[in-house]
Order: sequence, then structure tokens, then C-alpha cells
Amino acid sequence: MILTKEEERMLAGEFGNAARKSMEILTALGKIYRADRLIPIVSVQVAGVSYHNLGEAGLEYLAELAEDGKVRVKTTLNPAGMDIKNWKGLGIPEEFAKKQMRVIDAFSKMGISPSCTCTPYLIGNKPNFGDHIAWSESSAVAYANSVIGARTNREGGPSALAAALVGKTPNYGLHLKENRKPEIEVAVSAVLDSTPKWGALGYVLGRVAENKIAYITGIRHAEQEWLRSFGASSVTYGSKPLYHIEGLTPEAGLFDVPKESIEVSEAEISSALRALEDDGDDIDFVSIGCPHASVEELKRIAKLLEGKKVKVEFWISLARKIKEQADKLGLVRQIEASGAKFACDTCLAVAPIRGRFKHVATNSAKACFYARGHNKMKTKIGTLEQCIEAAVTGKWR
Repeated sequence: MILTKEEERMLAGEFGNAARKSMEILTALGKIYRADRLIPIVSVQVAGVSYHNLGEAGLEYLAELAEDGKVRVKTTLNPAGMDIKNWKGLGIPEEFAKKQMRVIDAFSKMGISPSCTCTPYLIGNKPNFGDHIAWSESSAVAYANSVIGARTNREGGPSALAAALVGKTPNYGLHLKENRKPEIEVAVSAVLDSTPKWGALGYVLGRVAENKIAYITGIRHAEQEWLRSFGASSVTYGSKPLYHIEGLTPEAGLFDVPKESIEVSEAEISSALRALEDDGDDIDFVSIGCPHASVEELKRIAKLLEGKKVKVEFWISLARKIKEQADKLGLVRQIEASGAKFACDTCLAVAPIRGRFKHVATNSAKACFYARGHNKMKTKIGTLEQCIEAAVTGKWR
């Protein structure tokens, strides 16, 4: 990999310890993946924010970089392990909160916006078609690559942070047009008219596409919420963080339909939904917002909760800026009147809630994966209407 004079000086330590360590990471990646050079990027999204995942060793590493490190491009954070302002209201222990704030402070010291969301494109960190970026949250990477047409690999937390501190990333993988070519046609004959069904399609794709880039046919309409859920699910269950939908996504028209093809029918979608559910109808936790909820989703939630009271713990995970927008529209007051809680900056995948709840209802296939794997909960997946009913009744119907 050929370095510029400035990059060589960074690697030699002339720009400080954080820049040197970052260049060491980036050049190592470049060597492994045979990148020819580093390329400039316009933004970064850093994962590995929750103290629940980082631990003390990760915190010490961030503190070291924060001594002299400053980001060179717009950089935002993935969800943290708690609502930064209302962690007590969500039952987060004080000791955890203190350590989590040390993590946030270290990132902030480096010039990173503590936005703490998996949907940075909803709050201002939105690249344009063809932009090179270095994002690490899997659902955000899938959305940026597929729906926006920006170019990013699925970075790890350390490599994304290194890219932010240098302002560049190695030129390999999905940054190269030839590597964005679809490899398998996924012909969808099922009717996909809800978030859970799109999540189920992601579940199926992750298992049958075998890490191949999918070219999806048979779909005529897709709402933003559905695409966010689909991308989150597909990468969670094993797919590459890029797909093309004929007639809908921006790069689909640049490629021919692949010769290899599979069909996804109603039967496959129904089977996937069953696989995402566990036995039992008693619900003690409802979680919406994986990926983080949009204002449009909050409008629907407010309408569905009107005049109702919830009986179980009900979290709506979202970016703080989205809550602020919703507050101006009166949605926060309407929703909180029901007893539902806003979980800004976090979600069930990264919050330290293992052991608190037994059975969660959600509209997210990705949330089912983390609820089961990380938090040992049983899961139910359904529409927003079904989840609201579960929150109000404590039962799944």
C-alpha cells in the first residue's frame, strides 16, 4: 500500500500517539486486504460505545487515544448502554452509569458527537451517493451502502475510530465498484407489507444467500422503515451489508441480474416468523426501535396509545435528536401519558438488562437475535399494533 508523505509522518508518530496508533491499524488492514492506498472519507460512525461491551480495557484504550487524538471528519457514535440523561428512569445501575459516562467523555474529547444512535442518517450524518465513509454499525452500513449508495465496509469499532482520527480508510472491499456487483438473484413472491415481514426476509436472506450480495426482484414498494428493518436483519443473520432491489435502490440498474437465483415465497416468510418466536403468551417487556425509531414511527405509536395505559415495561429506543423533534410535535407528552418510556441513546441490544425481563415483544427481527443471545429472553415478533396491544394487556395475541 502506497502512503503519502503526510501519512508516512503520521505513521512515524509526528502527529501524536493517537494518529500513529490509528495509522498502524489502517495500514495493517490495508496489507491484509491488499488495498493500494488510503482514500479520503466524508464521515464515520463508531460502534463499541456501550461499557457493557467495552469493559475496562476498552475504556482505557479510548482514554489513551483521547489524550491527543482529534477526529478529522464528521463522526457520530453508535448506541450507548444507557439513556445518557434518564438512565435512572430505565433502571440502570449507578456504577454502570459512571463508567458509561467516562466512555462518552473520552469520545467527546476527541471531537466526536455523542449522538449515540444506529440511525445516524436520520440526524444529520447522511452521506451522498458515491461518498466514501467508514461506518461500523451493521444496520447503518447496510442502509448506507444499499439505500443511499454510499460506500463503506462494515468496520470494527477500532478501525472506524482510526479512520475518524486519520480522515481516511483503506481502499478495498465495498469501496470498489467491482466488489459491489450482485451475486445471487432473490426472487420474492411473498407479499411484504409490514416491518416484521421485511425482518423475516432479512432472516431468510442471511441464511440462504451465504454471504453473497443479493439482487432482489419482485418488489414494487418499500417504505424507509421496512428497508431499515430488512438491512438490520439481513446482516444480523449472516448477509453482506449490501443488497440491490430492482427498480428501488440506486445501484440496482448498474448491474445485470445474476444467473444464480433463489425464490422466497410466503411459506419461507411464515417459517422465518415462526422461527423468531418462542412459546408462551405472557409479555413483561416491549421494545420498539431496533434500528432506532423515526418521527413517523412515533406518530403511529402516539395514535395507537391514545387513551391507553401500558401494563409492562415499554421502551421506545431512538436518537435524542429524534425525541427533540417529536417533543416539538407534542408526541412525547402523548406517548409518556400512557406510561411508555423513551430510551434515548440506547437499545435492548447494548443495555445491561440481562435478567430483568423474561419475554419481550418487538417488531424487529434483529432485536429478537440480541434479546435471545445477549439477554436470554424469549421473543415474540409482530406488527406495531400487536406490540402496543401486548404493552397494554401483558399478553401476546
